[in-house]
Amino acid sequence: MTIKIICAGKVKEKYFRDAIDEYSKRLSRYTKLVIEEVADEKTPENASEHEETLIREKEGERMLKRIAPGDYCIAMTIPGRAYSSPQMAAHLDRLMGEGKSSIAFIIGGSLGLSDEVIRRADEEMSFSKLTFPHQLMRVILLEQIYRSFRIIHHEPYHK
Repeated sequence: MTIKIICAGKVKEKYFRDAIDEYSKRLSRYTKLVIEEVADEKTPENASEHEETLIREKEGERMLKRIAPGDYCIAMTIPGRAYSSPQMAAHLDRLMGEGKSSIAFIIGGSLGLSDEVIRRADEEMSFSKLTFPHQLMRVILLEQIYRSFRIIHHEPYHK
């Protein structure tokens, strides 16, 4: 089983990088983890809606190149389906049981995901109606994937 996280931009803050490294290490007992960063676009101040769409499309093109044909693709979006931690664990367990050998989570840049990426996704998932910085979203996603594997393996984890 491979878990991919395809995301826009690099994580600049050391405290986010440290958390990502920690959860990556913890996850290594359960799955192969691949984090693929694509270049993000600079958004000008007061960008028009059209400019924002073009930025999402450029980032989206880069992301789509990283999605393999066999990847089960989960786009992280605000309107996506929300799961509790036990529900997410059960969902990942079901996907693995169905033979999905690679699950790719897609995290957009500061403007979100392009329509093309969302159309390619097999599903949309949400962690909240709140908007999070995409760097923080990586940490939250990794923590929840780790929590899911702990639940799947009936191992203790704080609630």
